[in-house]
Amino acid sequence: MTGYRVNSLDQKKTTSAAVSPYERLQALGIDLPPSPPPIANFVTHVQEGNILYLSGQGPREVDGHLHAGKVGAEVDVDSAYQHARLTGINLLAVMHDALGDLGRVKRIVKLLGMVNAVPDFEEHPRVINGCSDLLMDVFGEAGSHARSAVGFGSLPGNITVEIEAIVALHD
Repeated sequence: MTGYRVNSLDQKKTTSAAVSPYERLQALGIDLPPSPPPIANFVTHVQEGNILYLSGQGPREVDGHLHAGKVGAEVDVDSAYQHARLTGINLLAVMHDALGDLGRVKRIVKLLGMVNAVPDFEEHPRVINGCSDLLMDVFGEAGSHARSAVGFGSLPGNITVEIEAIVALHD
């Protein structure tokens, strides 16, 4: 993944309440990219009260390259996991732009993870774990969320994954 350095965090750092999401990102070697622009007639997010709804994001690199292909055919599960992780980084970039501070996140409430997969593919949850694992690393317990991980016959631009999120905010 061009432009991203991803390392594992020490477990003590991920569970410490004193560590900010930005410190966790830094420990992971992740620099947030600019928020990806919408690809059609929609906005990247909507805030209603203390809930932030994030539109679906895909595996877009900083240079604009979108990872495409069918998972279970030309894209393997490990690569798709990394694409879901990259998609999570893009969701974080949108959150940062929307909120100005990731410290405002009270909890990641729900993810919908869509996998562009061949009909007999069965490992959708393993793919979307790429995003879920990242959110747990960045937000600790507040990153624990409800989730759906489902297969689709196609996604826009033939991207490998698309993920949307619902986020609760501090008052």
